[in-house]
Amino acid sequence: MKLSLLSVLAVPAAVVAHGDHAARHIYPRQASGSSAAASPSASRSSGSAAAPPGSSTAAPVSSPPTVAFSLPSTNPTAVPLSQIVSGASASPTLGATTAYPAGASPTFLSNAPGLPDLSKVLPANYPALDKPPPTDSPQVQQWIQDVKNSGIDIPNIAPTVAGGCPANAQAAADTSRCWWTCGGCTRDTDVTTCPDKLTWGLTHDDGPAFYTPNLLQYLDQVQLKTTFFVVGSRVISYPAILQEEYMSQHQIAVHTWSHPAMTTLTNEEAIAELGWTKKVIHDVLGVTPQYWRPPYGDIDDRIRAISRAMNLTPIMWTRISATSTFDTGDFNIAGGSTSASQVLANWESIIGNATGLDTGFIVLEHDLFQQAVEIATGYILPAALANQPPLKIEPVVSCLHKPLGDAYLETNDNKTNPPVVSGSNPVTLSSGAPGSSEATGALNNNGGKNAAVSMQANVGGFMTAAGVSLVALVAGISVFL
Repeated sequence: MKLSLLSVLAVPAAVVAHGDHAARHIYPRQASGSSAAASPSASRSSGSAAAPPGSSTAAPVSSPPTVAFSLPSTNPTAVPLSQIVSGASASPTLGATTAYPAGASPTFLSNAPGLPDLSKVLPANYPALDKPPPTDSPQVQQWIQDVKNSGIDIPNIAPTVAGGCPANAQAAADTSRCWWTCGGCTRDTDVTTCPDKLTWGLTHDDGPAFYTPNLLQYLDQVQLKTTFFVVGSRVISYPAILQEEYMSQHQIAVHTWSHPAMTTLTNEEAIAELGWTKKVIHDVLGVTPQYWRPPYGDIDDRIRAISRAMNLTPIMWTRISATSTFDTGDFNIAGGSTSASQVLANWESIIGNATGLDTGFIVLEHDLFQQAVEIATGYILPAALANQPPLKIEPVVSCLHKPLGDAYLETNDNKTNPPVVSGSNPVTLSSGAPGSSEATGALNNNGGKNAAVSMQANVGGFMTAAGVSLVALVAGISVFL
């Protein structure tokens, strides 16, 4: 690893909940209307980076500003920052480097089943890619009944509507619902930090994807493990890459089927998103995750309770104020709304803030696009490894002092070792549940029952060849995951 000091002259930047995107709305990262994953060959022939389903070729409106940053180390083989831009030519990708036979044993996990046969994992047996799954299928109806039978009280909170905080003024003002998006409220059931100071719970969202193997190769070279929050539609598109993540001893966790803003969904729609993602991961790996991350961090007490009833513990990312989160902004390079230098300035601010915490921390990063992988492997991770004082970098389940086996239902005896929460023992979520970072009172029905409101995330914005540029409004904070 080459030790160097990088500096790009411009204005400094602070990490403020996606900084210059404070006026943007919550939109799904994967586009609706797609029926297949992005084609690597098509991406190469067009000279663009791999894009998610439904993407179209478009140039960013304007070039994002270059800002100042300094790093203690970089990867000698790092892609130059001048090339980590929206619309960049596709870099070589490794693809899945190991083909595991059916029945291959994950010897690193006690009592783990062998890997399933991928030839039996057929897209026709799952919902359409990147679309909200129907709620009337036998599978979803059974999951709905399972939630009803769980004994978990689901608060009678109406779904939010598309448009973020400005379109949901009553919900945003209702602190009893503990809506993370508008104000940063968390419960003790939310994992938001690692308990030990200077410990980084490494995470990557939205894959598996075309450039994930490049990230896996680097992580293997430097002997690091991460937590991959995977999208169900990407799992069915790249099942071999998911198996490689798992067999390389990274933690696998749920990130929904179609990447919606979860509080905009009815109970049944939320159950379908989580249920299908759990199922496809199990069908590919043979194990079922017990952790998840809500897209955009969009969670309230209703969604917390549903996930709890489905044996899923939320993992967020560290937030040090209502408007300041540990988000690198790496996702937005691909869409052209953030520069690579801004992301590195964000990282510099994150690590500066992290050293002042009494706990460890969790940072939001992604592996969906080429640019996010290149900025991580070339700059952020080498800088973290060279940081002084040294950081301990590990998956979230490990930073919580749990063995990797506790990340999965089949290898964790929940009767004696329940899913972890940051701060206290698990609680039953109901009206007035304890642990809010804000005042807690009686839950507000907001004028209707969940079952009577049928809403789903409004897919808007526009996508670019190298990524996604997401345009819409949220007051006070933009939440991108």
